[in-house]
Amino acid sequence: MTFIIAIDGPAAAGKGTLSRKIADTYGFHHLDTGLTYRATAKALLDAGLPLDDEDVAATTAHKIDLAGLDRSVLAQHHIGEAASKIAVMPSVRRALVEAQRAFSNREPGTVLDGRDIGTVVCPQAQVKLYVTASPDVRARRRHDEIIANGGSADYEAIFEDVKKRDERDMGRADSPLKPADDAHLLDTSEMSIEAAFQAAKILIDAVLNPN
Repeated sequence: MTFIIAIDGPAAAGKGTLSRKIADTYGFHHLDTGLTYRATAKALLDAGLPLDDEDVAATTAHKIDLAGLDRSVLAQHHIGEAASKIAVMPSVRRALVEAQRAFSNREPGTVLDGRDIGTVVCPQAQVKLYVTASPDVRARRRHDEIIANGGSADYEAIFEDVKKRDERDMGRADSPLKPADDAHLLDTSEMSIEAAFQAAKILIDAVLNPN
């Protein structure tokens, strides 16, 4: 049986880095589900299609190739903004959730990270983690990451953007961001990625090797 690890949490909490590290350690397949929304948005933008037509967006979502998700391209800010607009559309979510569920069944195991993995996409996951951090810590991380990559960034603008994203993700009617009832909470506000990884590893190992 496929072993599924579901990792949810708000933007810039560290779940992406943590998920990739977990997948590498256990030899599992990894999917950043946020990239599926970004890939759909990019396809719409590239084709000059509207971002407010749900039927068109859903048709595009059905055609997304999960093997061709390029993080470096899809990480661009304008793509993220476009993705947040289509991510609230129920038919787009249904199309991408279907693709994400199919991915989750890959052997020997999978790590999926996003906003609704433990609650909607893979409620049957053997391990569920909810990774969070305070908004100011997340904004600072996003700011420092942009600067480290040679970009320019305004901390206050990023902080406001983080708060707006949280409100949008937690307040949407379809699949709002929230911890699954049986998720383990990991607050990384004062944790290094290595410390968060070790905490997650203890939880995962306890389920993988119950004896």
